[in-house]
Amino acid sequence: MKICVYGTSRKERPYFEEARARWGLQLELHEEKPCLESAHLARGCTCVSILSIPAPAPLLDAWHALGVRFLSTRTVGMDHIDLAHAKAIGMRVDNITYAPQTVADYTIMLILMSLRRVKRIERKFACRDFSFDGVYGRNLEGRTVGVIGCGAIGTMLIQHLSGFGCRFLMCSRREKEELRPYGRFVDLDTLLAQSDVVTLHLTLNAQTRHIIAAPQLARMKPDAVLVNTARGALIDTEALIAALREKRIGAAALDVLEQETGLYYYDCSKGPFSFPYLEELERFDNVILTPHLAWLSEEATAEMVFRSMESCRRFMNGGN
Repeated sequence: MKICVYGTSRKERPYFEEARARWGLQLELHEEKPCLESAHLARGCTCVSILSIPAPAPLLDAWHALGVRFLSTRTVGMDHIDLAHAKAIGMRVDNITYAPQTVADYTIMLILMSLRRVKRIERKFACRDFSFDGVYGRNLEGRTVGVIGCGAIGTMLIQHLSGFGCRFLMCSRREKEELRPYGRFVDLDTLLAQSDVVTLHLTLNAQTRHIIAAPQLARMKPDAVLVNTARGALIDTEALIAALREKRIGAAALDVLEQETGLYYYDCSKGPFSFPYLEELERFDNVILTPHLAWLSEEATAEMVFRSMESCRRFMNGGN
């Protein structure tokens, strides 16, 4: 049984070749992204492996008609896949997990860049303005960091940040005993009101969508930093833009953006480009934007490839 891999990058290819040799897999590696026009590449394959490119119902139907019965996404999130339709047509879908330090450390980078006003410094530098005006930063030591979501990534973030001398407020469905020495578990309103930095580490679902909206932004300190390396729709972007415009929040660092699907992971440098949220946000010199790359490291890439191939291998061997 064969596995069709879409979106194979130059960095991933050696790891796929290692998996092929290790487990004797029949792999078809393609650089093309999954879409109806490239669906034919999966002909004769039992499994398909993708990244976070949309897999809507018509594409799932096309794959199913070609014999695909298992879809592995080399991502933690699965919101780019029409899971209800996959279930309806009997196509199994699986995601992967990877070591959380990649996203945790990227989050720390964004926090530091925001507190030290790196974007403003870069803009002034580009204009050859080397004065101190507007670039006084703030230390991380002694700041209160509010962590919303204490799963694997949130937990590792707290552990890594503890070395900076931060205080922690935590809000999570489950209060982990191992985190109590680092700070206090509080309700969301308390966390927002008392934190100098608020960072999101939640999955996206009906309960968490727009968990940070106008009422929540109004509770935050006027110089607070909001960081999101989880899912864009956790934040009501229009409300955030309004708060930034009215200087009711200090800064934002967003690795993810509401409605980013179809934008991030594509080369949009050629031809017309329009995306209102992105264009408005990048005008602010206190907003840092990166294109959903917090997960992207060489170590995490290897782990994601191997775990995706392990998942396909289990399915082909009759496992769950």
